[in-house]
Amino acid sequence: MSVESTKVLLEHYLKTLKLPSILREHRKMAAVCQAEGADYSTYLLRLVEQEIHDREQRAAERRLKSACFPVVKTLDSFRFEAQPSINQPLVRELAHGEFIKERENVLLIGNSGTGKTHLATALAFAACQMGFRVRFFGVTGLVTQLLERRDERQLERFFKQLERVDLLVLDELGYVPFSKMGAELLFEVVSRAYERTSLVVTTNPALRVVDGGDGFAAAHRRFIGSADPPGPYPRGQRGKLPAQGLHAPPKAASGREEIVEEIDTRKDAG
Repeated sequence: MSVESTKVLLEHYLKTLKLPSILREHRKMAAVCQAEGADYSTYLLRLVEQEIHDREQRAAERRLKSACFPVVKTLDSFRFEAQPSINQPLVRELAHGEFIKERENVLLIGNSGTGKTHLATALAFAACQMGFRVRFFGVTGLVTQLLERRDERQLERFFKQLERVDLLVLDELGYVPFSKMGAELLFEVVSRAYERTSLVVTTNPALRVVDGGDGFAAAHRRFIGSADPPGPYPRGQRGKLPAQGLHAPPKAASGREEIVEEIDTRKDAG
């Protein structure tokens, strides 16, 4: 077999095995290794390392795209010094992703403009970098999608998609009131995530009722907990969440049962 035929056959096999980085780099790497006097094992090792690196990079890009972040934020751009009361060690500990492995939840509570979305996005971005599957939703947009999927009879399929993620971010829960159906569908998302998918939820201390009150506001308050609102900060120096507004709640089963009981009680009373 001629040298040219060997090259053609090699590239065909590399395409069949879906090794695009080796296909792209093997000739260049051969020249480098020949100039260095490297052996065949070193040549092969470098090619395989390049393939793995590129594959991991492509996977990270896919995870980042599927997360649907409105804007990518990182902890490096978060100004902890703007509010010294924030529990910075806890934030950085959460960024290691252990709470996701343990199927725990993180609640960020504070007024508008206090950096909750930045923190939530930064934690979710770090999770993407570590290989976790993430999905970010503004709660109002999520409820709209849930109602649309329900009308299109695609709701169960959507729920299954959400169940496949490792971390679900629900941003700005409690800022906009929902219809009764919208609130029930949102609760279904939270209920299905219980001990299966980690949640990062941002909310404000003053919760709105749902179209006159059907029980979701009370359940919402019990699920989220409470915290003293942080002081206002200039727009150019967005304030940071106080330490008591950033915590991971216990995973006790009674918490979910209380939410269900609260909703049922309000419905019966109506």
